[in-house]
Amino acid sequence: MPTPRSSVEDTGVPLPDVPAPAPLVLEHRVLKSLLGAWALSACSPEESLAVEDHLGECGTCAEEALRLRDAVGLLHPEETLDLDPMLRARVLEGCLTRRPPRVPVPAWTAPYDAETARLDALLQDFGDPEWHAPVRLRWYEGDEQVSRKTTVAGVIAHLTCVDGLVARSLGLDDPAGPAGREGLGPLQRTEAYWKAAYFPATRAVRAPWRDQTHAVIRTVSFAGEDAAGAGGTGQLPVSYGDFTLPLRDAMIDRAFECWVHAGDIADAVDYPYAAPSPRHLNRMIDLAARMLPGSLAGRRRAGLAAPVGDEGAGRSLRLEVEGAGGGEWLIALDSPGGVGSAEREVAHVALDGVEFCRLAAGHVSPEEAAAGQLGDREAIRDVLRATASLSRM
Repeated sequence: MPTPRSSVEDTGVPLPDVPAPAPLVLEHRVLKSLLGAWALSACSPEESLAVEDHLGECGTCAEEALRLRDAVGLLHPEETLDLDPMLRARVLEGCLTRRPPRVPVPAWTAPYDAETARLDALLQDFGDPEWHAPVRLRWYEGDEQVSRKTTVAGVIAHLTCVDGLVARSLGLDDPAGPAGREGLGPLQRTEAYWKAAYFPATRAVRAPWRDQTHAVIRTVSFAGEDAAGAGGTGQLPVSYGDFTLPLRDAMIDRAFECWVHAGDIADAVDYPYAAPSPRHLNRMIDLAARMLPGSLAGRRRAGLAAPVGDEGAGRSLRLEVEGAGGGEWLIALDSPGGVGSAEREVAHVALDGVEFCRLAAGHVSPEEAAAGQLGDREAIRDVLRATASLSRM
């Protein structure tokens, strides 16, 4: 194999003299006709040189060239320096298409994976002023909206504490600690977690929260669908104090709360924050719809919803959620274990997908949420209030 030839610059031999191309000599009318092409950078190098030499001598053409350059600038709108929020998803999708993961993430874990990554990206460049920016958390208790004031760092501490319920069910360390935490719900756990801290939460809460999310996703993925018997890992119970969710639903719940509180943080620092992808939003809406019969039953026991009428149990309400990620659900009105039936449909309510989620998060009142209503007004009112009752800190 012959060795590579050395470059002429390395031989010491002087480079040959290449005569510079002779400048073009063009008439004024030709040079004037080239101004538009020059402003668009569409001239050849020789033409550009001739035009620029002429502009130094002709004031009229120089003014015209300046106006054309300004006009060209208007054709290119300013572009934001922020990265496309879907860039990460597209890159990951391309990578996974070329090389599928050796240990796949279950589909019901993907929303949590995506929403924690989006929130972490939002937090990445926060300075001290942003971490201590005030945030007001809102939810419903009964029929009253309540709130709790904290900071951005306090919100991340809250997410860490409540995500610990999932971590505990998987055998991971609970950030709230073992002592005095059994049977506590998200609100009580968070209040105890905040009080146990010696100092107000700071940017230091970000790393433990992110490490915990990674540990949860990794543990669920390595466990596999069949690791916990016939139901798989997704059927592991996760206790929220006064109710229990299977792990697959708890992961959707944690993704939903992560998105909601990321929106609270973004509002606090005046930064836009988009809704989840349609397929993830659909999973969140589906979970809320499936929890509505239980919420209705709880409100009925507390005297906050109308009792079952004389016509007997079995009534249904058609919930139509519009927009990306939406769909239709038949909600059983009279029994938490009931199944919705089109034959016993007594009402129909339509909402936008994001607006329905804001209602389920306690960020909008039931009276403001519904876009369309038809049928039994009392049933519609009870369902909308039961949706708001799903919210919590």
